[in-house]
Amino acid sequence: MDDGTRKYVPVKRRTREARETIFRAGTADEISEALWSATYHDPDWRWVQTECLRFLTHADVWVRRNAATCLGLLAVFHQRLDVELVLAALHRAAADNEVKPWAEDSIADIRHTMKLSDTD
Repeated sequence: MDDGTRKYVPVKRRTREARETIFRAGTADEISEALWSATYHDPDWRWVQTECLRFLTHADVWVRRNAATCLGLLAVFHQRLDVELVLAALHRAAADNEVKPWAEDSIADIRHTMKLSDTD
């Protein structure tokens, strides 16, 4: 029975090969989990960024939301990002009302982490 309480679930550590397999043929839940795994555990921020950007336009709303969130976390964890590219993609994603709050949170995280002004 779901009592509305949240339970901590650690982000699974997966190999890149396993993530790529999931990205090609996984369910929406598996893809979301693989995005989180990549964001937390893959040292290649650029590869993770590319995958998150790709999934910002996925058919499943939760995949899009998780991709947006992971882009913000990527900035926080690595302090590196193709800022102009990612911010433009997140602004486009924010045009989707179902993704807007997640995209806006990531935009704020990126602006804060990368020390950008509101005009950047």
